[in-house]
Amino acid sequence: MRFLFDILHPAHVHVLRHPRELLLEAGHDVVVTARDKDVAGDLLQGFDIPHTVLSSRAVGTAGLAKELVLRTAALRKIVRAEKIDALVGLMGPSIAPIGRLLGVPSFVLYDTEVATRTNRWVYPMATEVITPACYQTPVRGNHVTYNGYHELAYLHPNRFIPDASKLSLFGLGLEVPYIFVRLPSLVSSHDGSEHSVPTHAWLEWFRRVETTFRVVVSSEAPLPPALDRYRLEGPVTEVHHVLAHASGLIGESATMAAEAAVLATPAVFIGATTRGYVDDIEQRYGLIRRFAPHEFLKATEIADLLFRTGADEAVDAQARLIADHVDVSSWLVNHLVERTSRYRS
Repeated sequence: MRFLFDILHPAHVHVLRHPRELLLEAGHDVVVTARDKDVAGDLLQGFDIPHTVLSSRAVGTAGLAKELVLRTAALRKIVRAEKIDALVGLMGPSIAPIGRLLGVPSFVLYDTEVATRTNRWVYPMATEVITPACYQTPVRGNHVTYNGYHELAYLHPNRFIPDASKLSLFGLGLEVPYIFVRLPSLVSSHDGSEHSVPTHAWLEWFRRVETTFRVVVSSEAPLPPALDRYRLEGPVTEVHHVLAHASGLIGESATMAAEAAVLATPAVFIGATTRGYVDDIEQRYGLIRRFAPHEFLKATEIADLLFRTGADEAVDAQARLIADHVDVSSWLVNHLVERTSRYRS
């Protein structure tokens, strides 16, 4: 069978990388299309994944609408030319309508309930909407759930083993403990209600904790000059090795908080909105602590304690988390092959 994987965001590369490999190993073909956003292209190149770029990230409502129309038209041509049997992607604003138009099964994977504007019209068009079982809102459409999180598609122990030797690629080592800080761009369609913590607040906390820890900052957007000296530099394909060996993560990315949790790194997530997977990990395993942006002072107080004392508890909790869930890449590949055969027969 011939699958098409549509990549819209750097995180999508991670989620779909191993399913692509497993499908290829099983004798299937996989065509990859992409959107030029942040480091998505760098990741695809770094993982040696051939792909076709359909669009670059636009800004503003009008710009995003124009981009969607153009990339959907380009995707339609590829689906027809390549005789694609199934479309797979996260969020799915292009694959769902093209699948409906051409009669090709579309599988939309998503875990972000707060992306209501997109979900409202994409979900009913998709052949299947595939979410973690902890997804918190009703889905209008054919809803399929699995026992896991997106992050377990690429950070499950079957897929990823932390390697401390990779730290040298970032100028880091185990001899100096460090804290990983994630600052996203907050320009995604679902980020409209988010409010970043001010630069001066971050800087004040960095100066306080760097008597004990080195601080490294990963950011989707250019950092303000006051924070630039903390920027994490190194190959984007290896960043999860850095996260796995950090004393803790604090930041405004729900995805990276979940990645940290899966890697037994205590995480403090700062966000005005939550996600089903964030709440699930926090309530069942205590590996994430969530705070609203106006609670920044409280969040840093918890981080100060957690990053010094929480390592052993995090390892035990992570072991339970892994035991409780599936290897998402294996589950997804089996599901895609079985359902595509059914829908195309």
